Amino acid sequence: MKSFLFLGIALFTGFVIMSFNPGDNEYITTNAIVNQGLKTFKDELTVLKSDTHLFQQHKISKEDLQKSLRNTRNSYKEIEFYVAYHYPEFSKTHLNAAPLFHIEGTGTASNTLPPEGLQVLDELIFSDEVGTQQDKIVEITDFLYNSYNDFYLSTLKNGFSEENNKTLPLRIELIRIYTMGVTGFDTPGSLNVFEESIHALKGIDNYIKKDDYFKKFDTQKAEDLLAGSIKYLSENTNFDSFDRIEFYKDHLQPLYEELGKWDNTPDDLKEISGWNINNKNFFSDDFLNPYFYTLLKSSEDNAELRSLGKAIFYDESLSKNEKMSCASCHLPENAFTDLKTKSLSNVEGKTVLRNSPSLYNAVFAKRFFYDLRAFYLEQQVEHVIYNEQEFNTSYESIIKKLKTNPQYKRGFKKAFKNGDVNKQNFSKALSSYVASLYSFNSDFDKFMRNEKEISEDAKKGYNLFMGKAACATCHFAPHFSGLVPPFYNENESEVLGVTKQPLQILPIEIDDDKGRINSNVKKENSWIYENSFKTMTVRNAALTKPYFHNGAFTTLEEVITFYNEGGAEGMGLEIKNQTLSPDKLNLDQKEIKQLIAFINSLTDISKVQY
Repeated sequence: MKSFLFLGIALFTGFVIMSFNPGDNEYITTNAIVNQGLKTFKDELTVLKSDTHLFQQHKISKEDLQKSLRNTRNSYKEIEFYVAYHYPEFSKTHLNAAPLFHIEGTGTASNTLPPEGLQVLDELIFSDEVGTQQDKIVEITDFLYNSYNDFYLSTLKNGFSEENNKTLPLRIELIRIYTMGVTGFDTPGSLNVFEESIHALKGIDNYIKKDDYFKKFDTQKAEDLLAGSIKYLSENTNFDSFDRIEFYKDHLQPLYEELGKWDNTPDDLKEISGWNINNKNFFSDDFLNPYFYTLLKSSEDNAELRSLGKAIFYDESLSKNEKMSCASCHLPENAFTDLKTKSLSNVEGKTVLRNSPSLYNAVFAKRFFYDLRAFYLEQQVEHVIYNEQEFNTSYESIIKKLKTNPQYKRGFKKAFKNGDVNKQNFSKALSSYVASLYSFNSDFDKFMRNEKEISEDAKKGYNLFMGKAACATCHFAPHFSGLVPPFYNENESEVLGVTKQPLQILPIEIDDDKGRINSNVKKENSWIYENSFKTMTVRNAALTKPYFHNGAFTTLEEVITFYNEGGAEGMGLEIKNQTLSPDKLNLDQKEIKQLIAFINSLTDISKVQY
């Protein structure tokens, strides 16, 4: 096995051996470290390419091929902190993409492309059908090799991207390990989460020990925490029983906080990520920056603006029939939902198309509505204003009403220096109020911050959520929504095959709503988005029934039962491109109750605003 050449120590379970061995106290440049790592990955990828062809010719066993893929993935994991930070699009799209079809835009047009990269190979090579997939495995590996070879030659010719802050890629990698590594997201076939996480931590450890940039810091505590994290992962290798609470509290979070002490300026990520680099705990309310997700800037926000936005939020006179406000569908006492299957429209006796989601934490998204048709918070408001089933009005009409209201005129003068009552300031005020409705002070958050205890059932439920039940592969921690880590700058939608009614009510039929494929985003008009809907947060889910876009499921038990069966495909229904695994989760009733106990522990309406 050729391993990561620049490491001077033995790796996990004897995967060795090094050919590049700087002395224990010898510092080298970032370029030397990264270049060696990139070369090692290329060498491993070359071996994998050869092995896929040998497997196709029935000259090696599937176990040999699986070992070759593990070696390749492990070598990538040791440089992932660098490659995925500096070349995120290349990494996400070509190196380690999720095994799903995706859209690639070219100007105003777009193409629907098959998945590629290491995750796809992991799913194929570790599947029961590997013996019938030789041609596909060869095709994907050859394509991956060619893509990476072009990238590698380009880096040799043009040099590497350099960061201003070298600790940020390391902290981002820790987020990735916890949210996408130990959950199994990154290894959909092998669930080889512990070995790969160890290699990711080994890469960080080597970088800290050998890069001359880190000479100015006292790195001993971080090195000790890295060693402890690696030891814990090597001693606890059962995916279902792995304690993700203990791993986080005792190992990952202290390391994450320690690295954050070294250097937090300049912020290389502020334009592309919602993650707050000054955060010390994933489960505190400053983990994400709400102003990354809205056109409103933090420097513009203030108490007067929020107060103005609050008044607008509850004002029915702004709709055409003067009977509907934002609060008509988003009641604060119900965690800003209305508890209806589908919200009432302004036409008596009719409803809008879909269920009303909670506004708690709604700001933390790069796309809005169940079909992701809006690209920012202010655009979502615009859709509601012009929708014939909702406000059925226009900005012009609203602004005219506001200008004739003395109370609003005073409110705009307090909130804005120019005092202008216009569309832009109206949008900022409403955004300010909605952005203030974040909710990260639940019992579970406090528990993860060591501020209080929770029940054993809730703890077990969290470990199920993050592990066996596979919830966290779509509802990513710590927001527990489809906001994708580690940069938290894109939203996922999923094809689940949601049924018209809960499974105990026959006949079982897929809901008629086609979702994202019918949105007004023309470049996403692809078959892969038929029956695809935004993955909402499960925070406050105990208060926001009924569930799913159609509001057809009235209890959390019904929802979990649906997932337990593998969605529509798992129940034998025909559906295109289901992104949820059709495999049964095999959760028993006790485990379902534990999952619900965890979800209940995520309740927090402490910032309720009437």
